[in-house]
Amino acid sequence: MIKMIVGLGNPGLQYAKTRHNAGFWFIDSIRNAPLSLNNRFKGLVGEQLFGSQKVYLLEPETFMNKSGDAVVALALFYKIMPEEILVVHDELDLAPGVARFKKGGGHGGHNGLKSIIERLGSRDFMRLRIGIGHPGHASLVSSYVLTKTPEKDEAEIFQAIDAARAVLPQFVAGEYEKAMNELHRR
Repeated sequence: MIKMIVGLGNPGLQYAKTRHNAGFWFIDSIRNAPLSLNNRFKGLVGEQLFGSQKVYLLEPETFMNKSGDAVVALALFYKIMPEEILVVHDELDLAPGVARFKKGGGHGGHNGLKSIIERLGSRDFMRLRIGIGHPGHASLVSSYVLTKTPEKDEAEIFQAIDAARAVLPQFVAGEYEKAMNELHRR
């Protein structure tokens, strides 16, 4: 079962509407109460029930390339194993409007995932990949993920977030295949 959901993004108003903050957008869409700044965990933290399962929500207040610091701090304190963590992040290889669950894997050049893998010492955490599309060339990626998302793309990204949110209770409960199949059929 999932005990922690981490949404990846960059802190600060200048990044709030950028594609790289899709993980923050997801956390903000599922939380029932505001998150609180917790310096021990280097992020905004909250708790939420999914059925009877308590889950910690985390938005790291570190920049993307230091996300692992916040994830490890919370995971160690609450004794959460890598396979009990769901990391929600933007995904260049999926079109806006597409969301996919995945278990494990590499970082694919995503600095947030790279930091988490390095700090956790494991790739075995779950992922929810929120499609943002690709700018067409690797040299354009940095500016693409860090500039304001066009309204059309933002609307499609939020459709994907809504679809993932609909199956999240099943996923949190450990019904991974069922949740994946339902989300991936869309």
